[in-house]
Amino acid sequence: MGGGFRVLHLVRPFLSFLPEVQSADRKIPFREKVIYTVIALFIFLVCSQLPLYGIHSTTGADPFYWMRVILASNRGTVMELGITPIVTSGMVMQLLVGSKIIEVDNNVREDRALLNGAQKLLGILIAIGEAVAYVLSGMYGSVSQLGVGNAILIIVQLCFAGIVVICLDELLQKGYGLGSGISLFIATNMCENIIWKAFSPTTINSGRGAEFEGAVIALFHLLITRTDKVRALREAFYRQNLPNVTNLLATVLIFLIVVYFQGFRVVLPVRSKNSRGQQGSYPIKLFYTSNMPIILHSALVSNLYFISQLLYRKYSGNFLVNLLGIWKESEYSNGQSVPVGGLAYYITPPSSLADMAANPFHALFYLVFMLSACALFSKTWIEVSGSSARDVAKQLKEQQMVMPGHRESNLQKELNRYIPTAAAFGGMCIGALTVLADFMGAIGSGTGILLAVTIIYQYFETFEKEKVSELGLFGF
Repeated sequence: MGGGFRVLHLVRPFLSFLPEVQSADRKIPFREKVIYTVIALFIFLVCSQLPLYGIHSTTGADPFYWMRVILASNRGTVMELGITPIVTSGMVMQLLVGSKIIEVDNNVREDRALLNGAQKLLGILIAIGEAVAYVLSGMYGSVSQLGVGNAILIIVQLCFAGIVVICLDELLQKGYGLGSGISLFIATNMCENIIWKAFSPTTINSGRGAEFEGAVIALFHLLITRTDKVRALREAFYRQNLPNVTNLLATVLIFLIVVYFQGFRVVLPVRSKNSRGQQGSYPIKLFYTSNMPIILHSALVSNLYFISQLLYRKYSGNFLVNLLGIWKESEYSNGQSVPVGGLAYYITPPSSLADMAANPFHALFYLVFMLSACALFSKTWIEVSGSSARDVAKQLKEQQMVMPGHRESNLQKELNRYIPTAAAFGGMCIGALTVLADFMGAIGSGTGILLAVTIIYQYFETFEKEKVSELGLFGF
């Protein structure tokens, strides 16, 4: 344990320099929490539209394209890094604590402060490292074109935005707002993407004349302008390479299915050892690990895509590089590369039902990979995040809670009947829903939709709890 504390103590000299949001010294009213949450979201959205000063161009291929859904980032803007630094630092610290490399006693206030400081410091260092890597890799033009002054200015802007995101997340987490900044920004980014693809007024010429990008606007435009209404409807529902009404309906269907599955849970009765008659319950949801399996899966796949693209550009003739992934530029995505062979291709969802019929092995491989990866990540996550049967049994014992009809020593054994199964099966269900969304062509990818729905549902539950705690004072 001493070694662990020595590692944490290295952070102590930096605590006075790190930006910090003070914990709320009073109970924040629900209405005030909503206002803080809206302000945090407004700042994030402004940063997502604010272009980086000093960049030359962002017209080349975007190697981070596949990561942007889960990282709430927007290319060429101050929010280029999105939530990458805070998510990465959080996962690294969680893994270090979960694997006991760093020992932390959550009952000791100083330990919690040091862990929070370590996570924040690591987040800032990751932001600096990524900002430097982005500039040096030529994402905004070569350094010789930009000049040293502009290059430093871009790095400073990206780092400052990373610190702003860390502070906004801390503001919400410390009781001033609702939920967490990470969840809020991911859900907003995804919902913005869906609404844009449904109602975008942008016109695109894909060889059939000018068409509206938004599926709903395109439907009305085609019905008004075309004389053959049946053909117009068919085109609006099934047009290729642009959002169509079928994609939109698939998105709504997946939303409803996920919300339905969110209600599946096993409720275990518990009661206090000390207070007679004090009954409680411990719910174990089907989605026990929530959206964590899909975030971890997306991070793994995104990094594999990124590494594969970089290697393929330089060593496209190498057998091992081609085994990892073969890429070509898509004619519809402004120079964006898409995988057409190798491992990267097989872990990418089929683009359509016709593609599934033409390459059934690809569809089968993707299905098996998705289900097994999500189940594995879910089971691993409960061990490292402190939500395994052993950890829950320990927490209930500390709270002097027991299960009626079971000896205290059997508590962990009883929880073991449910928690690992809920984690693995729930992870597989999340993977299956993601695959279903991808196969149906839902807008914004299955991963993005799953993240958005689970986060929105969590916010709904938070709203309900806050309303109950404030005796129904929901009005403004």
